[in-house]
Amino acid sequence: MQIKPLADRVVIKTVEAEETTKSGIILAGSAKEKPQVAVVLAVGPGGMVDGKEVEMLVKVGDKVLTSKYSGTEVKVDGEECTIVRQSDILAIVEE
Repeated sequence: MQIKPLADRVVIKTVEAEETTKSGIILAGSAKEKPQVAVVLAVGPGGMVDGKEVEMLVKVGDKVLTSKYSGTEVKVDGEECTIVRQSDILAIVEE
């Protein structure tokens, strides 16, 4: 199954948080924060949203930072994904 987001929506998949610190300490599940870095899987076409023209600035494959509790979580072919509005994306991560 493939998801094609509408308007200014973006499908993202959260990147797993590292389980150890830089000094080698292994973190317990409760000590980990919800990761905010995600990879873009699909991008809507943009266009008119709420009476304003929206140009899509992200593309498939981009790593992005998102608001902590934004979006709607969905399961596609057994994988957890999140659908967010482009405005919920805070930044594109460049490495």
